[in-house]
Amino acid sequence: MKYNLLGNTGLKVSELCLGTMTFGGKGMWTSFGTLPQEEVDLLVKKSVDAGINFIDTANVYSEGLSEQLTGQSIRNLGLHRDDLVLATKVRGKMGDGPNQIGLSRKHILQQADESLKRLNTDYIDLYQIHGYDALTPLEETLSALDNLVQSGKVRYIGCSNLAAWQIMKALGISAREHLAKFVSLQAYYTIAGRDIEHEIVPLLADQQLGLMVWSPLAGGLLSGKYGRHTAPEDGRRINFDFPPVDKEKAFDVIEIMREIATSKGITIPQVALSWLLHQPSVTSVIIGAKRNDQLEDNLKAVASKLSADELARLDEVSKPASIYPGWMIARQGADRK
Repeated sequence: MKYNLLGNTGLKVSELCLGTMTFGGKGMWTSFGTLPQEEVDLLVKKSVDAGINFIDTANVYSEGLSEQLTGQSIRNLGLHRDDLVLATKVRGKMGDGPNQIGLSRKHILQQADESLKRLNTDYIDLYQIHGYDALTPLEETLSALDNLVQSGKVRYIGCSNLAAWQIMKALGISAREHLAKFVSLQAYYTIAGRDIEHEIVPLLADQQLGLMVWSPLAGGLLSGKYGRHTAPEDGRRINFDFPPVDKEKAFDVIEIMREIATSKGITIPQVALSWLLHQPSVTSVIIGAKRNDQLEDNLKAVASKLSADELARLDEVSKPASIYPGWMIARQGADRK
């Protein structure tokens, strides 16, 4: 297991991060998993034994139950809290009241305290906004997050599911107001969906932000069970067809992945994860599992190295179409490299 610096910080996180969306199972989250405490403990132990020190959760996952199970697992296994990097998120709806949602100062400060209680910890290593809140000024959100950092309840702050302009605006406000700034972005990125390469990846490189990847298997589409003419009778994509994917292009990608997987004696998910681990913008890839064997398969990706020729084949079949102004910037900038 490799450990990478999280953005422009001195914090080292494992190249694979354990995602906890499958923990618990309440409300809409049953589509992702319904793991009880005993099975959560098994997955956490296997992950830590494999070298993972990074665990990502969110207050909305199973309405707080995921955080609770994660915190309890750390205690059950006798893990040292300071050996782990715990990340959670805030923004989603956590109650029926009008202020039980969003990124207002009131909601952020309340939810940080609630997350600390559920995780049974004194501090959160990485506290992330789970998306954009068009009703709350960014200045208010960033000021509240800075208060949490100054109080010691939070070590670093990050964001998730933001557009490039929103991230850059937030970084500008933080610089102007001398507030804690985002050190990372959590975003959807997969060989079947490379949209972030247009605007976000260049921004991350320029501003030295870390990238945590969610849904690296495209919501199960790259699990090896799907193809142009094959699909399982039951599965996450059958019950919850998300994230959106250009399936025809994805099936072209899967065909090449299957050839590479067969030739190397590995699985299609391992090829998908390995491709991400080869991308210079990626800090950590979030893996989640419903079963022990799924987790074991994903963990093997760190040893599944791809050759330059294999990477070139995968890049060619999955390359996103160039969009404006990207193609014009490339054309005009060719003489200034």
